[in-house]
Parts: sequence; C-alpha cells; structure tokens
Amino acid sequence: MDVQEIYNCFLEKDIKFYTGVPDSLLKDICFYIEDNTDRQNHIIAANEGNAIGIALGYHLSTGKVPLVYCQNSGLGNCINPLLSLADKEVYAIPMIIMVGWRGEPNVKDEPQHAKQGRVQNQMLESMEIPYEVIDSHTERIDIVIEKLKNKAMAESKPVALIVRKGTFSEYKLISSTPDSYSMTREKAIKLILKNIPVESILISTTGMTSREVFEHRVFENQIHDKDFLTVGGMGHCSSIALGVSLNTARPTICLDGDGAALMHLGSLPIIGQYANHNFLHILLNNGAHDSVGGQNTIAFDVNFQKIALASGYKEVIIVDNEVDLVGAVKAIDFEKGPYLIEIRIKKGSRKDLGRPTKTPDENKKNFMNFLK
Repeated sequence: MDVQEIYNCFLEKDIKFYTGVPDSLLKDICFYIEDNTDRQNHIIAANEGNAIGIALGYHLSTGKVPLVYCQNSGLGNCINPLLSLADKEVYAIPMIIMVGWRGEPNVKDEPQHAKQGRVQNQMLESMEIPYEVIDSHTERIDIVIEKLKNKAMAESKPVALIVRKGTFSEYKLISSTPDSYSMTREKAIKLILKNIPVESILISTTGMTSREVFEHRVFENQIHDKDFLTVGGMGHCSSIALGVSLNTARPTICLDGDGAALMHLGSLPIIGQYANHNFLHILLNNGAHDSVGGQNTIAFDVNFQKIALASGYKEVIIVDNEVDLVGAVKAIDFEKGPYLIEIRIKKGSRKDLGRPTKTPDENKKNFMNFLK
C-alpha cells in the first residue's frame, strides 16, 4: 500500500496532526509523515500516553481529529489517558490511533509480542474503542479512513486503525539527522563488557542493545547468566536494574537507550534517591529509535548530565570515543555511586545481527540462579 496515497487520504479528510512513538510495522508511513509534515504538526512523543495527551490538546485547540501512532505494546501506556481523559464518558475526544499489530496470531514475531498480539483486539473491545484492520490487500483505504473519522466525530471518541505486518510500501527517510559520532553501539557494548568488574551483573534495554549483548557473549564463549535481557517493556530497564541492585552487593550495570530513557524519564530521580552505591547507569545515546527504523529522538538536545545530577546521581561522565569510554568504565568506584555514563554513538547495527536463542523464561531462571 503506497504511503503517499495514505498520507494524501489523511490530508483529504483534514487529518493533519500526527504524534506517537515509532514502530517497525509503521516505519514507512511514519518516515513519510516526518518528511512531509512541519515540526509543529508532527511530534515523536516520549511515550504513547504522552502522545494521547498531546493529541487531546490538539483537538481542544482546533476541534479537529488528530492521529496517534504506536506499536500495540504501547497500548499499555495509552490505557489511562484513553479511559480517564479521552473516553466518551469523560472529555469525549475524537482521535484515530494507528496501531502496528506485532505478534499477530500465526505470524512469526518475537516472544515478547505474542501475548500482546493475541489480546490486542480484545483490549480495544474492552475499552469500547471501535477499530478497522488493514493489510496489503486492503482496497479503498480512503473509505476506511473516512469511516473511522466519521465514527470518531459522530460518537466523540477514539477509534483505532490496526495495521498488519507488510501493509505499507517501502519509503526511505530523507530528513534523518546525519551521524556526528563515529563509535557504534556494538563497539561500545563490547568495550563495556570487557572492562567492567568480572563479578558485575548487567541489565540491558530492549531492542538492538540486548541482541548485541547476547551476540558478544556467544562470540566470546561466555555465559549469559550474568545478563538480564529486557526484551520488552521499553523504558523499564533502569527500574528493573534498580530493583535488582538493592538486593545484591555486586556491581549492577544498566545498559539503557536514549529513546527508552526518555520514555520514562521520571525513573532517573527515583534511581538517584534510592539506588545503592553499586549502581552504574550507562546511556547509549545515538539520538534515534534505532530498533524500529532510526527515527530521531530529541536526546542530543537533552542535558542528561544536569538531570541526573539534580536527581541525586553522584557523578555523570559523557564520552564519545573508545579511549574515553574505557577510561570512564575503569574509573568507576562501585562504593560511591550511583553513576551515569552517557555514551554518544552513531546509529545503525549489523544487518546480520542475530537474536537471543534463549527464551525470556530461561533468561530469567538463569539470572536468578546466578544471583543466588
């Protein structure tokens, strides 16, 4: 399905404001929106609930129908503002939520998406949100969009457009910010794993980061038991690491991403106030949602150093090259934390990057047994 055609359908139906969190199934239409919409009318939000709030404000100030896009895993972040704000029984806000259907039954996907994909439509039905499902064979997308918009307006409520895998034609983003840094995330991870204390435990964020951690362990013929790979739950890796660190004397290292950190930025003050001295928070910042297409984040314009220090972190170090990274990791005194190291890196990963071969349950059990 041609993304330009769909975008033009949105414009024809006076749907001209877009916000959300990028998803791999929606990346081509999101790329087209990014290239063809001004900054005021397209906001890549911190999280999906944030996007619902932005869309609600847009409707209040214009009377028009906004479009929110997200992966179905992001519906969890949407539930509260959808039911307590946008719902017909509260403020009655019409909007279209475009949802990428990860984990659709009988469609191959990663394990963290299976449950979400299976219950997705039931969730929408429970919230009394009408929806239409589209795929690459859908004809007259203009009629589908018009139907949804009319329903949203007539009933003053959110509606959903469910997008199956492979629906959109490929589109390459033109307006992507060029890389300013030379070090790759994979190289940074290898240097971190080689220079942290041998007794350290590691909690890594979802997406490419956990995949690269796993591959490095395989390449080095090392055990995986010291690593907890947070394969889902974007933005919660640092909170998991905090909970672990409070109950072990081992150096506890959180490998976080910029998009994930922004998604639940309120975690930093909680870590700063509650973490033990053994906590090291490493932020791999490439200014992009790398795992779902490379859409820009605002992370290079955010002063994580000031935020972390104001939150109670004892020290923050910013590096952008291999020598300084090794020096920073070796200089950490795990008796005086919590610390934050922000590593500025470039976007991208190997095309042949594999995925963990252990199930989430196996990872959990091995990690817990190691901690014992």
